[in-house]
Formats: sequence, structure tokens, C-alpha cells
Amino acid sequence: MNLEKNVPLQPYNTFGIAAKAMALVRVRCEADLLDVLADPQLATLPRQVLGGGSNIVLTGDVKALVLKIEVPGVRLAAETDKHWVVEAGAGVDWHALVAWTLDNGYPGLENLALIPGTVGASPVQNIGAYGVELQDRFESLDAMDLFTGELFSLNAAQCGFSYRDSVFKHASVGSGGPDGLGLAGRAVILRVRFALPKRWKPELGYLDLERKMAETGIQKPDAREIFDWVVAIRRAKLPDPAVIGNAGSFFKNPTVTPEQCADIIARDPKVVHYPMPDGGIKLAAGWLIDACGWKGKSVGHAGVYEKQALVLVNRGGRENPCTGGEVMTLAMAIQTSVYERFGIRLEPEPVVI
Repeated sequence: MNLEKNVPLQPYNTFGIAAKAMALVRVRCEADLLDVLADPQLATLPRQVLGGGSNIVLTGDVKALVLKIEVPGVRLAAETDKHWVVEAGAGVDWHALVAWTLDNGYPGLENLALIPGTVGASPVQNIGAYGVELQDRFESLDAMDLFTGELFSLNAAQCGFSYRDSVFKHASVGSGGPDGLGLAGRAVILRVRFALPKRWKPELGYLDLERKMAETGIQKPDAREIFDWVVAIRRAKLPDPAVIGNAGSFFKNPTVTPEQCADIIARDPKVVHYPMPDGGIKLAAGWLIDACGWKGKSVGHAGVYEKQALVLVNRGGRENPCTGGEVMTLAMAIQTSVYERFGIRLEPEPVVI
């Protein structure tokens, strides 16, 4: 185990917010976590799991012990009549995994290309884009209980997936653990397995992808073509965190009833909305924010991206970065505006630390 003190976290969060970890351990295998649990001083500290830092807002120095997840490795773990089962370490870059699956002939993750972050964070957030969510391709994961050191595996049902949500985002009631609900702060994901379909079919039910079909004249794209389209779409809409600090989409797209949607359409006919399989209607949070006039606006060094109102950005760069307080002040002002105009409460996606 390599314990580091007073570690700058600016390189480890995509917003580029300046903060420090009082103590940090890099987790590359199960033994690193067991060493933490066996250390009498470290075992009593609160813990903060950190992956790619793409879904967090740091509001100050982190006093908890930071577990920086860097578990490596990608492999074909199993094969069935219907699926290839690909396993990846929790520290693997998500986009690199998507590219690896296509390079090796295992399609199914292409709609999720260029989502920032690590493999280990993907089930926590149940990441999704362009008609595909992680739960659609999930097989199982391995994790460790941070209190007992017990290793356990979870299937999709045990992960409690819903829209941008999972059992890993909720605190436990009682003992928690693999048989209970609520693993936030209790478990660390080590590896994730994905079931990728051998009878692959394209997922093209989003307007941006339909536009790409029209532009290219390709009506039956293969997985690689969809991957390239998604990468191009995301790069056109979203800033590169290496250039402009950001945490990707800052707010979840809200879901409303058909009656609520009809009421909004009566007042704002251009509202962007998508019907859901359960009968609800998903609204585009970026459109709601833009309609309230926030695109391009700033609070201190935190701003709303000019090309996509759903993204909050660090206008101060690495030298004069925005603070977590500025980001959250801006976010709360946006929430107030959207609620006052549409009666909808936007929910942030990033974890505030």
C-alpha cells in the first residue's frame, strides 16, 4: 500500500477545481484495500472513492481518506450462445474500453462512446447516451465491502438500476451489503462485466443519430460507424475537459407525466421531449436551461457552456480555476429559474464533495 499525504486533486477532477486530499491510497488490486482495512489508523477514517473524477464537484479539501481506483485490465471473460462477456478493471478509462470492444469485434457499447470517467463509475451512475444505458449491457460486477473486507458480486437486479441511479448512490439502512439496499460509502467496485449481444442491432432512436443517417446517406450503419458518429456529436456539443474543465452533463433530464408535458407544450411548443417505455416523458434539461436564458452566463469563474446549456464549465482554467462554491451557486440559480418557469426541479448529476 502506498499512502500519500496532501495530494493535489486538481489533476484528478475534470472540472479542474483546486483542492487537496489529506491522505490518498491508490487501489490497483484487492490487497490494497485489505491493507487499508488492516491499518489501525486508516481503518477508522471516513473514505471517499475517486475514479476518473468526471462526475464530482469539490467544494473544499477532502479530509476523508481518498481511495483512488486504478484497477487495470480488459479481457473476454466468457462466451455464451447469445453474448460475449467482457470484463474490465474499475480503473480502466471508459472510452478506452468502448474502443477495445469494437477493435476486438464485440459491439454493443458504441452509443456510450466518449463518456468521461472510469469503468468502475459506470454502474454507480448507470451511465447512458443516445438510447442505450449501462443496465442494457450489464452482466455483473465484483466489489469489496469496506467494513468487512468481504468480496462479493452483484447482478443487474441487485444493483437496483434506474435512470442515472443505482444501489451505490444510496446509503444503507441497517447492515447493507450484497443482500441489502444501499452501498454508498460501504463498497468499492473492482471489476465490471458486460454482456455484449452476438445478434447485434443498431440503436438509432435519437434525433442526432437520425441526422447523421441523413447527412451520410447510411441507413444501416455498423457499430463502428455509430461509434464515429457519437464521438463526432459529443465533440461538437461538449467541451474537452483537458481544454475547458467540466463534469459533462450537469443535470439529469427530468421525467414528467404526459399531462405535465402537454401543459408545458401548450406554453412552450418547442420543448424537446422523448416518450419513455413506461409512459413517462423525458424532457431535455439543456433545452429548459437554454429557454431560461442561461447559455453563456457566469457566476465568478463558473459558467454555462455556450454550445450546450446542460454543461457547466470552469472559465478560469487551471491557473485561476472556479471554486466548487461558484459551481454550486450557479447550479442553484439555474434550478430556481427552471422551477419558476416550468415547475420542474432539476437534479444535479455530479456528486458534491
